[in-house]
Amino acid sequence: MALMQNPETRRFLGLRRKLPAAPIHAITLIAAASWLAATASVADSMFATATPQQPDVEAIAEQILRRAALQEGEGVLLVVRPGRFDGLVAQLRDGVRSAGAIDLGAILASGSAPAGDPTEFASSLVRLPRAPLVEALSDVDLAVMLPDTTPADLVYSAMQDVLRQGRGRTIHFHWSGAYELSGRVRQADASIDALYQHALSTTDYEALAATQRRFDAAMRGAEIRITTPAGTDLRFRIGDRPVTHQNGDASAARAQRALNLIDREIELPAGAIRVAPIEETVQGTIAFPPSMWNSTIAEGLVLTFSNGVVVSAAADVGLEAAEAVLRRGGVSARSFREFALGFNPLLAIPDDDLWIPHYGYGAGVVRLSLGDNSELGGNVGGGFVRWNFFIDATVAVGDVIWVQDGELLPR
Repeated sequence: MALMQNPETRRFLGLRRKLPAAPIHAITLIAAASWLAATASVADSMFATATPQQPDVEAIAEQILRRAALQEGEGVLLVVRPGRFDGLVAQLRDGVRSAGAIDLGAILASGSAPAGDPTEFASSLVRLPRAPLVEALSDVDLAVMLPDTTPADLVYSAMQDVLRQGRGRTIHFHWSGAYELSGRVRQADASIDALYQHALSTTDYEALAATQRRFDAAMRGAEIRITTPAGTDLRFRIGDRPVTHQNGDASAARAQRALNLIDREIELPAGAIRVAPIEETVQGTIAFPPSMWNSTIAEGLVLTFSNGVVVSAAADVGLEAAEAVLRRGGVSARSFREFALGFNPLLAIPDDDLWIPHYGYGAGVVRLSLGDNSELGGNVGGGFVRWNFFIDATVAVGDVIWVQDGELLPR
């Protein structure tokens, strides 16, 4: 059915035009996979049926819609990159309509054209310059980034501008974020598909949320200490800084409680907490495992922090490469960004093949990052961001150990 044939949609568009600043409910599902080699068949390929070797897009769509908790009258816009997740587009649009929400259609992530069966709303976004695009998306309540979409895409970055205004919410369904222990990106394969599908479908979201709440409460007023066998010994406090709970809750009610940009960006599969510590409290050392710096492996790299800033660097191998990255990144590259801790046992490091699933959201995985933490509510700007993963860390909150040598302890 064409967009303007739906009276609820007509009302939505009419209100949007008359009241551009009003937070009219809408949802953007930003979906992406790898680009097709030939673009002529984009529309047809978008609705191809998944093969047995591909993820179960019907089950994926069901979980995304369940976590979104759509309300009647909310509008849903899909932003896509054609590829092997094309079948997910039709499943989501059907599910949106079944939930009583408004299907606003689909648009390519570049904003260059509508995709599939075009709607008036999606068509109205085509080739809009940045400022008008942000204004047009300001009615959006939920954005969901599916595989491969990044902030470099126009619609993604414009939607982030909306979130920075304290409006809207997003679901990030990247189906990526797999890393080798060195930090090198691991390409999608059948093992990643199987692990992610299982985690998405079978996570105990209530239990996950409850554990994260307990950890959040424990950190308030306590000193957090991170140590590793290689020599990491880092201490900090979070005070009243916001802690983002990646627990899979992408409801409108959660968005109303959001305190910063990443509070409005819900990750699926779910699993981690994220926080920017009070910068002046960050003291000590981070000892890195062998890791990639500017295409060079650095070994024995140790950064020493005072008041949240790197004051010295040493390494057995690759020190020049690491220092070159820090120099190019400016002040933000030498600043501590965030502490993240994974809580999802279904995203833990596989025993038989050591790799880091889904951005370190697995139980016991620690992320100690460098750079800009403004999106988390911190005071460091500059744009530089580097994630660093640790799979053998011990995390103590006050006198209580929560993670021992990479294993999340029951609490």
